[in-house]
Amino acid sequence: MNRDRKQQKKNAEWKKESLKYCSRIRTAARTYLVLTPRRASAVVVALSSNGRSGERKVKAAMESTLKEKRDGASVLDMDPKSTVGGGVEDTYGEDSATEDQLVTPWTYSVASGYTLLRDPRHNKGLAFTEKERDAHYLRGLLPPTFVSQELQERKLMKNLRQYEVPLQRYVAMMDLMERNERLFYKLLIDNVEELLPVVYTPTVGEACQKYGSIFRRPQGLYISLKEKGKILEVLKNWPEKSIQVIVVTDGERILGLGDLGCQGMGIPVGKLALYTALGGIRPSSCLPITIDVGTNNEQLLNDEFYIGLRQKRATGQEYDELLHEFMYAVKQQYGEKVIVQFEDFANHNAFELLAKYGTTHLVFNDDIQGTASVVLAGLVAALKLVGGTLPDHTFLFLGAGEAGTGIAELIALEMSKQSKAPLEETRKKIWLVDSKGLIVSSRKESLQYFKKPWAHEHEPAKTLLEAVKAIKPTVLIGSSGVGKTFTKEVVEAMTSINEKPVILALSNPTSQSECTAEEAYTWSKGRAIFASGSPFDPVEYDGKVIVPGQSNNAYIFPGLGLGLIISGAIRVHDDMLLAASEALAAQVTQENFDRGLLYPPFSNIRKISARIAAGVAAKAYELGVATRLPRPENLLKLAESCMYSPSYRNYR
Repeated sequence: MNRDRKQQKKNAEWKKESLKYCSRIRTAARTYLVLTPRRASAVVVALSSNGRSGERKVKAAMESTLKEKRDGASVLDMDPKSTVGGGVEDTYGEDSATEDQLVTPWTYSVASGYTLLRDPRHNKGLAFTEKERDAHYLRGLLPPTFVSQELQERKLMKNLRQYEVPLQRYVAMMDLMERNERLFYKLLIDNVEELLPVVYTPTVGEACQKYGSIFRRPQGLYISLKEKGKILEVLKNWPEKSIQVIVVTDGERILGLGDLGCQGMGIPVGKLALYTALGGIRPSSCLPITIDVGTNNEQLLNDEFYIGLRQKRATGQEYDELLHEFMYAVKQQYGEKVIVQFEDFANHNAFELLAKYGTTHLVFNDDIQGTASVVLAGLVAALKLVGGTLPDHTFLFLGAGEAGTGIAELIALEMSKQSKAPLEETRKKIWLVDSKGLIVSSRKESLQYFKKPWAHEHEPAKTLLEAVKAIKPTVLIGSSGVGKTFTKEVVEAMTSINEKPVILALSNPTSQSECTAEEAYTWSKGRAIFASGSPFDPVEYDGKVIVPGQSNNAYIFPGLGLGLIISGAIRVHDDMLLAASEALAAQVTQENFDRGLLYPPFSNIRKISARIAAGVAAKAYELGVATRLPRPENLLKLAESCMYSPSYRNYR
């Protein structure tokens, strides 16, 4: 008995010393170091038999396992401020290594065996080599064959194309993201034109509507009213600490589908997938968040599969206090330079949040600013087809919400910049129609504050058709969220006024588009310059195939985000949005115009994003809001070098 007690006491002492040592290693390596049972035994034996001498030997042995092949440096000696892969620390060199260099699959531990196969960041499935299977205890856990990433990609695309229902493809893609992260992004990048409508609009709209039914595992953070007073603690529950982009929604205005409450999570998840695939931001630095304050959607409240709070939507002080706590918890946890992108908030909250936090945080509203930037780029490109300068044209909007007024304001800013005219004057070239008709000065007292700058002197017009005939616009833009509102009469009226009417039907998803591409081309006798928010198939008219452009925010926000990151910007300025628009418009070629396109093809989106990032970063340095100093000589080269690569890494 005495011998057993002595042994137990000695074992406890060994364990205590071992834990102390592991704690020191964790501090040095900036991660937990968990050993295999055999190595753990070696640590205990060494510590017990040799004391400090044994500890030094074990420390030397452990440090040797962390040695990188690059210049013989150890990750323990690397500058913690060194940044790669979109500006996020990459201590273990996963993204800076070339594909043929060996890296260690570090997570909170050295991943191996069954755990490694269920770690989406490091899992490669059948692409593990013979040496990797031996080194990481994978023998018997996989079939004996070896499959390259390229073959995996071909197999998955073949399987995806067999699904007839778009939502099935969406679910399959989300399952792949949870199973094999690099393969998901490889698939999305290499097949972006085919898969973009699957992971984002229009399919993501249906996914949000049915999110409770297809929910498998959480993909982001859910912050509800239950977490009020402890949001900082909730943020600390997220495993990644170096967050650079947050996309947040409260689910009140999901696309054109209305209040979907907690099920709006599909939007932040989809947006951040595009930040990585199209803009090269490392997935570990992206955080999707849903703020759940309830929903006014009775159908969801009565749905047994609904995953959110079953209560009416909170408003007023309760809502404001939760959002205020959230914004300052984000800043406290992740610092001054984390991008917070507001997504699909209702008009009244969207404008207020942007105004309130735009001077204190690095915030961006894609519905207001991203949409405006991509539409402005399309208009600048369209000038090469219709002639004239931007101030020469007259614009009429159907829809005076956050998208419509955001686009209008950016157009007015660009016209003011080009013509040197006051902003108040350039606004007079832009007219808006809301649910009550043309916005005119006689309605000013009853208008919401964000509509008042667009209330000009004119006779009232109750319908869009009346407004078109009265204003005689050269450009018609739809951002109403209401489908089939660009009727045959409206398009024909635009065509009678203009040789080449510019018609942009921007509402998402496809079912909410103001008109289809086929309708626009047919009713205008093939003369319309058309673009839409959701994708439409090519249209054959009068023996000619016309490819409709897609005014998709995905052209802008990934490059904008990358530009903010590589410059270390602390605020978003309107001039950065103008720079993004100009960079996008400059990449539309004559070949694109000949096919009827106002935007470059998505197949080149990573190069497009890099150029946008360089333009945005240059503007950040010019405005004095960049903190990554000194300014790099070649911002385009920097943007391209920082992009995340989804190709597999070889593990040692």
